[in-house]
Amino acid sequence: MAFVFNFPDVGEGIHEGTVVEWLVAEGDTVIVDQPLLKVETDKAVVELPSPKAGTVLKIHCVAGDLIHVDDALVVIGEAGEIVPDSGADTTGSPKVSKPAPVSVVEDGGEPTAPVAQRLRRPLATPKTRALARRLGVDLANVAGSGAGGRISDDDVERASRDEAPAAPAAAVSAAVNVPANVTISADGPVERVALTHLRKVIAGAMRSSKQISAHVTHVEEADATALMASYRNLKPQIEAEYGIKFSVLPFFVKALVECLKDFPMFNASVDEEAGEMVLKKYYNIGIAVDTPQGLIVPVIKDAGSKDMVQLAREVADLAGRARERKLELDEMRGGSCTITNIGPLGGVFATPIINQPELAILGLHKIEQRPVVRDGQIVIRDMMYLSTSFDHRWIDGAQGARFMTAFSRLVSNPNLLLARL
Repeated sequence: MAFVFNFPDVGEGIHEGTVVEWLVAEGDTVIVDQPLLKVETDKAVVELPSPKAGTVLKIHCVAGDLIHVDDALVVIGEAGEIVPDSGADTTGSPKVSKPAPVSVVEDGGEPTAPVAQRLRRPLATPKTRALARRLGVDLANVAGSGAGGRISDDDVERASRDEAPAAPAAAVSAAVNVPANVTISADGPVERVALTHLRKVIAGAMRSSKQISAHVTHVEEADATALMASYRNLKPQIEAEYGIKFSVLPFFVKALVECLKDFPMFNASVDEEAGEMVLKKYYNIGIAVDTPQGLIVPVIKDAGSKDMVQLAREVADLAGRARERKLELDEMRGGSCTITNIGPLGGVFATPIINQPELAILGLHKIEQRPVVRDGQIVIRDMMYLSTSFDHRWIDGAQGARFMTAFSRLVSNPNLLLARL
């Protein structure tokens, strides 16, 4: 009996994703747990394994499609079976196979478009969708004249008057001798690039964090001369002995963990409904990673129990797989405080945005030689700025200053840090 595999609920409030790539084709034979497709959900690209063995009878969506939990993905059965018209639940209970009708009726309402057609949402802005609802226009029946088939307000209004659709953007572009992906606006040529699922997730997270938390940033300076001397001494030894790339970041992770022990509110979240601050007794440090697709924050679990070599190995592994989009969802969850290392990119200092539901984020900035005064003498030292953004609703400015002073002290005096490890 044919089985319809629906997009499963992967938890953590994730309700939708984007199909990245199919790993099988219609007619292929698959086994249980064989990867069927890659889906971008939240900030991870995950492979969905087959829950059944059999032949791929029908694929319901293509790369680039937006899918929601319980949407039909693929039908698996025996070669020659009739494809069912609707999905089964994701627990493995198949539905009875029957010929697919032209349309289906949901909840006793009017007939709707076929299942496969409904899986592909027309490209249109929320404003255009609202206009279509107001005019009673079904976007599924509207040919978009914008880039990539995007439907405009004009397209909807023409459809409401039963007028012929406008020439597609590609045709207009060709007529004025510009690339097909460039359209002509009232102000000149423009190129429209579809937002990726990851970029939408990042945008939502940044907006939400700014709306939720009362951000304030405290900046401190540190003399990293002794730290860099220790790092330069250890780097060739560790890399030769352990075969790993050793960066200075593990020093900062260790220093942060020690400061979080002294200032537990920086390693906390708040349960407003219960009226409680949740002081976490674990130290899961998020590391912001710049990838070609956008910012991703993998988490080093139980960072306080790991030595410098372990941290260096894990940082390199997580950052590498983040850039390749090969992280598991669990590797980006459970952080208690986050580090963003902006230094390699330049700039004096920045004001990072808190990674919710955490209460603070630490910014590391470039280390550079600068003239400073020591014992009445001008000397050249390796100096750097440090910043922390914290939620001023729960953490007072004085605590932010003390936290950063303590962190700067450990960075400036690595022997003090080693004494605490």
